[in-house]
Amino acid sequence: MKSIGQKIAVAAIALCAVAARADEPADVKNCTWCHGTSGQGVATAPRLAGQRHQYIEKQLAGFHQHTRDNPFSRQFMWGAVAALTPRSARELADYFSTLPPKAADDGDPALVASGRTIYELGIPDSNVVSCLVCHGPNAEGVRDIPRLGGLAYSYLKRRLTQWGEGYHAAGSYPMPRVARSLSAGEADALASYLSFIK
Repeated sequence: MKSIGQKIAVAAIALCAVAARADEPADVKNCTWCHGTSGQGVATAPRLAGQRHQYIEKQLAGFHQHTRDNPFSRQFMWGAVAALTPRSARELADYFSTLPPKAADDGDPALVASGRTIYELGIPDSNVVSCLVCHGPNAEGVRDIPRLGGLAYSYLKRRLTQWGEGYHAAGSYPMPRVARSLSAGEADALASYLSFIK
């Protein structure tokens, strides 16, 4: 009876294990502690799956150079990338960009319509341009401008708040100005809408 239980346990562990992809970079295991084995994000760590590879590489450089300076970056990412080479950063960026993303679907559904309006049309009275101008019509991102579609509501809201507080301002125009122009309710609506984009 004991050996049958052990076999079942071993089989369950084997089924739950995620098989490594042939193109998986050596450093990827350091990332999956927080970002998950499929790159979908865990807790405070954002989803990397499907993100623009140029953006990931740029952010890794920002962590390394300490220009991405918000509290979580300092606490978690500055040390995590301290020994990362430019080649490893490029390999990680390429790898995560090829993983299929899943939408977080965790915003407030009641705010989706107003969030979509902000994303598509901006807020002319506050001099906020349409988000799709830079991030694309489906929030898919363009080159080193990030994909926002499907990211977690809490991550998006926190980033907008941090932009508004002046974090990560070096070389990131116009986001600090845009974020400072959003009310708390507008940021909630925008983050909610984006979290549902597939």
